[in-house]
Amino acid sequence: MESAIDAVLHQARVHQAQRVHRIVLRIGTLAGVEPDALRFAFDVVTHGTVAAGAELAIESVPAQARCATCAADFTITTGFIATCPRCGQLSGDLRSGRELELARIEMS
Repeated sequence: MESAIDAVLHQARVHQAQRVHRIVLRIGTLAGVEPDALRFAFDVVTHGTVAAGAELAIESVPAQARCATCAADFTITTGFIATCPRCGQLSGDLRSGRELELARIEMS
């Protein structure tokens, strides 16, 4: 959370923002990040900054894999290797789900 807020505060300085109103993070379901812990850390690291009191929005990114055998894209819920629902082959080609990205900053 500290590095995300550092990036937010940097952008606020670059754009001479007086206040950050909303921060949107994109977090993959397999990123190993607990949203409640992020929210707690958010309040701590934004205290006393132009981002204090800003809304933290978290967008969940589902884990998607691609099957090398049949080229099907499919959603997985756990792990980094899954069975293709179309052909039954194992796939470790994870296309999304590990993200932890700063997606948007709303400031004035």
